[in-house]
Amino acid sequence: MNKTTEQNSLYRNLEKMSTHELLTNINHEDQKVAQAVQQSIDYIEKLVEIVVEKLSNDGRLFYIGSGTSGRLAIVDASECPPTFGVSRDLVIALIAGGDSAIRSSIESAEDNTEQAWKDLMKYKITTKDIVVGISASGTTPYVIGGLEKCQENSVYTGCITCNQNMPITKFSDIIIEIPVGPEFVTGSTRMKSGTAQKMALNMLSTAVMIKLGHIMDNKMIDMQLKNQKLKERGINMIQEICKVDRIEANHLLKKHGSLRLVINNLKNNVQ
Repeated sequence: MNKTTEQNSLYRNLEKMSTHELLTNINHEDQKVAQAVQQSIDYIEKLVEIVVEKLSNDGRLFYIGSGTSGRLAIVDASECPPTFGVSRDLVIALIAGGDSAIRSSIESAEDNTEQAWKDLMKYKITTKDIVVGISASGTTPYVIGGLEKCQENSVYTGCITCNQNMPITKFSDIIIEIPVGPEFVTGSTRMKSGTAQKMALNMLSTAVMIKLGHIMDNKMIDMQLKNQKLKERGINMIQEICKVDRIEANHLLKKHGSLRLVINNLKNNVQ
């Protein structure tokens, strides 16, 4: 298998570079990532449409991954509730090795081909759900094994990988391949590959939540107001959207408890 993620770096003698040279060259490589993601927009679009359909019909979105890919999936899933006000059970990320692998690398966990399906079964996965496997290499046994079992049980699947024509694609209904080329440090997929996966996940979850109605204009009207910074943001939004002063906006937010309720009640002339 020809993995571009494992190809030799385009740069040699990194240890002899100045700090400025290192940073400049890393940045130069990073600029290639957005262009690579752009080439995959049509496929990301297809995945967004399927996820919206599933979530609109009582389904859930699952991510499965290992190492950096799994951690990026966890970041994306964990940001959905506070950003869009959705349940923690709507977007769920599973990582090889379990929660302990979030902080400490458990690389051997990815070699278990049966564990991902066991992890999914703990959530009583059904055909209403969709599972997206995330693997920079496209050969991660944990992810491939999980996707294979999903297809055997008629669960819709997708994948995000940074190599082309890898085994992961055999078990994915929608394939997102984002080849970013050799890493600056040979084989270090936490770099460009990780950035590409993060961009794709941002696009996927954000577009899905917008389509599900959790954004008004460009505002996070369902965000959870858990701290003072977010409360301040909420007050500012109410002032802008509802054309009221700060005192009234603060009063309305305290009374109704959420941005959406404030806006809906004002539209219905209930203050």
